[in-house]
Amino acid sequence: MRVSREKFAENREKILQVAGVLFREKGFDGIGVADIMKAAGMTHGGFYGHFESKEELALEVSRALIEKVKIRWNEIVASAPERPLDALLNHYLSRCSVDDPGGSCVFASLAQEVSRSRGAVRETFNDGLSMLVDILSEIVPGKTREERREKGFATLSAMMGAVILARAVESRELSDSFLYTTRDALSLASRADA
Repeated sequence: MRVSREKFAENREKILQVAGVLFREKGFDGIGVADIMKAAGMTHGGFYGHFESKEELALEVSRALIEKVKIRWNEIVASAPERPLDALLNHYLSRCSVDDPGGSCVFASLAQEVSRSRGAVRETFNDGLSMLVDILSEIVPGKTREERREKGFATLSAMMGAVILARAVESRELSDSFLYTTRDALSLASRADA
């Protein structure tokens, strides 16, 4: 039975969405194509009509998730013109980022796995992280572009590190400490520098 172009596109989008959640929850190597397709409500054999390989799927998912992060960060910054960094810190350094890895930041969820890979996925992550530094460089205080860029790198490192560490510990109290002390320290530092 032949599938319409609309249904084909809908199925492809469903695979991308399901794989995006599962990759962030289990890692690229922690889930197979058969399980992704089953979760999407499709057959394993149908996968190859959409993608040549799991690597291609990982690349497509990475690109889509990074684009979503970019859009979301820009929305948050635009929604709080008086304190865009505080708005971003409150969004990112939250329980939601820790408790829902499948629905949160692709970078915090997959950084370790990507660090052991090569090729297009890693290049996509490189470009995505640079883009986030660019966003932060526009909203952190600093006298020069170079100073703001350095602070952008430091801020991004602290934000993602806090989420990764908050996920790694079992104690809710310790997890919250990673999140909220980092948020407060970054916020305070930005106000002091301003």
